[in-house]
Amino acid sequence: MKEIFVINLKGEKERFSFRKVFQSAKRAGASSALAKEISKKIETLVYDGMETKEIFLKVKKFLRDKDEQAGIRFNLREAMRKLGPSGFPFEKYIGEIFSVNGFKVELNQIIIGKYVDYEIDFIAQKENLVYLGECKFRHRRGERIDMPITLAFSAKFEDIKQGNYFKKFENCEIKPIIVTNAKFSSQAKKYAKGVGIELLGWNYPDNKGLEKMIETEDLYPITIFSSLNGFLVDIFSQNKLMLAKDILKFSPEQLAKKLKINQSKVLPIIQEARILFNHNS
Repeated sequence: MKEIFVINLKGEKERFSFRKVFQSAKRAGASSALAKEISKKIETLVYDGMETKEIFLKVKKFLRDKDEQAGIRFNLREAMRKLGPSGFPFEKYIGEIFSVNGFKVELNQIIIGKYVDYEIDFIAQKENLVYLGECKFRHRRGERIDMPITLAFSAKFEDIKQGNYFKKFENCEIKPIIVTNAKFSSQAKKYAKGVGIELLGWNYPDNKGLEKMIETEDLYPITIFSSLNGFLVDIFSQNKLMLAKDILKFSPEQLAKKLKINQSKVLPIIQEARILFNHNS
């Protein structure tokens, strides 16, 4: 087969990769046989100049037709992008991830530094470990977090450190962390490593990125469901329902009452949740 070049999310040309399609389907939970079948279908449909987002949509459709659970899981990256455009639902979602991992979390805290005051997106504490966190939500496909972000956050952290705020965490290890739904540039990674800022984003750290944590611990955002869109995202966010698995704690009647919406709106969402988490009752 002759080489075919597709257009990635950054608008750059790259060689079409059968293996990438296969691995992405496998990662969503498809069997090897199904992942191979879908990859072969895509291989017959791909053409020079085709955008990778179009390939994504085709893979998603093939998966939903053959394996509904894998089809829902495959939607993770798009689901993260739907936690916007303001980014505040993303902050709430990240707060929930830290909470379920045993941290006490406070969102949007004003902290007095040595020279000026700062708004910190979240503070997460577990025993003697404290994270001061910055959330960087990216709505547009292909955007990255570059070095100016890590540089600015490093300066912010240093000013706070020189003030009196850290005295309340005596005998605690305090770490700055940047969390994003996007990827970090190589310069951002290099600088952050040098100044001691932890990074958590898409495919970073290697094999321990945000998507890996979500998939391993079933921490999917509520936006993973195709039946939840538009104004419903804000309603769920306002009611602190950011994790998909929390939906199954409610009956349709209870969920509709909690959200103050018609039961017909929550039924398809609950159905998708049952499929995603193999919940048959």
